[in-house]
Amino acid sequence: MATGGGAPAAPHLEGHASNYAQPGAAMNAAAAVAAANSAASAAVHPAPPAAAAAAAGGLHREPMYNWQATKSSLKERFAFLFNNELLSDVRFVVGKGRQAQRIPAHKFVLAAGSAVFDAMFNGGMATTSAEIELPDVEPAAFLSLLRFLYSDEIHIGPETVMTTLYTAKKYAVPALEGHCVEFLTKHLRADNAFMLLTQARLFDEPQLASLCLDTIDKSTADAINAEGFTDIDLDTLCAVLERDTLGIRESRLFGAVVRWAEAECFRQQLPITAENKQKVLGKALTLIRFPLMTVEEFAAGPAQSGILFDREVVNLFLHFTVNPKPRVEYNDRPRCSLRGKECSISRFQQVESRWGYSGTSDRIRFNVNRRISVVGFGLYGSIHGPNDYQVNIQIIESDKSQTLGQNDTGFSCDGTASTFRVMFKEPVEILPNVSYTACATLKGPDSHYGTKGLKKVSQESGPGPKTTFFFFSSPGNNNGTSVEDGQIPEIIYYI
Repeated sequence: MATGGGAPAAPHLEGHASNYAQPGAAMNAAAAVAAANSAASAAVHPAPPAAAAAAAGGLHREPMYNWQATKSSLKERFAFLFNNELLSDVRFVVGKGRQAQRIPAHKFVLAAGSAVFDAMFNGGMATTSAEIELPDVEPAAFLSLLRFLYSDEIHIGPETVMTTLYTAKKYAVPALEGHCVEFLTKHLRADNAFMLLTQARLFDEPQLASLCLDTIDKSTADAINAEGFTDIDLDTLCAVLERDTLGIRESRLFGAVVRWAEAECFRQQLPITAENKQKVLGKALTLIRFPLMTVEEFAAGPAQSGILFDREVVNLFLHFTVNPKPRVEYNDRPRCSLRGKECSISRFQQVESRWGYSGTSDRIRFNVNRRISVVGFGLYGSIHGPNDYQVNIQIIESDKSQTLGQNDTGFSCDGTASTFRVMFKEPVEILPNVSYTACATLKGPDSHYGTKGLKKVSQESGPGPKTTFFFFSSPGNNNGTSVEDGQIPEIIYYI
């Protein structure tokens, strides 16, 4: 017997395949038809032992005489020969052990539909065996492949799609491969995106992998909470952590990575200790963007996890709390999953000179008529030519006094009356008709400031109604900014 190689086990894909029949169901129906036809034939012409054995095995077989006359098209005639001993000249033993099935086929049909089969039967090292073992292929997947080669019919479902994809790639049938990818794409959701991403990378399906990553970007929290997340391999984990477009706070992402590390320790039969979690994470640990966390998030999570070395914890605490900030080995580039066009509003109509700073925040309250994500502010710079500023920016939900986003950073200005962008580490979600306070604490020379402020600013910013901001002066400890004049002239946002 000729034999094949090994293959990974097929994962389970949840979902309903409304437009596809399960191969197992199709084979049960074919077995019933074959049994009925065999019984009718036996009443007139008793079947020889081999034919009886074929019927008992569920193979499709009808009376041989003049069957062609009942099939009006070439497609019907070829479909009739699918999984049929009639005229077959090769047999495959598909699967392993007790699950293995003997499946008859016709070399001409297979060679006409697959270059791999063509080489197997007609190439320079063609097999002469009448029975070929395929232990690495699932019987249901192989039957789906043969059905497609004989009749162009597609029979795939959630339980068989991955093994059918593997079989289609193994035997170089790209049309069936495309149908499998289309099926997976239709059933792609946040809760199976990581499982499908692993398979897409394994089977070298870049289009499917890209769609999985887009789904993970849009629904990161749901995706990492799904069971399939902890089953991914290290390379897939790293591919996700490298992305700038994940829509989740870094502290939650760190928690998910720790869960993955614990699952990987279990797979490697290692005790679940901080040292072993650090070991199995390897390069993935360097891809977590600890500087994007608040100091409170870092102190409550990573600092106490034991996964980081003591010197790394100290350096990161210094990064959070002192200026100038020491260099850290971790990426501090913000992740932003937002799509579409960046927008900004300006609340002043005129610019004047000399706004001073003494360590007190400039503040302005605002609310918006629709849901947006604020990504930064535009701030005025020096009146004394090019200069550098250190700045802390915040957005606070006014009624709860809760800080929703903040960043300790800096910016350089060129001495003009332009505004200069200062961005948050992550987008800050702003809900409609909720009061928020925008804060900026600057350290640097006197700057320009805005006057003739507007209480209401509306603008077109994408589909739907205009985006309208309402501004109010912020009481309490304030460096002087108000609706009428001061700092924080621009808010930068996405719909």
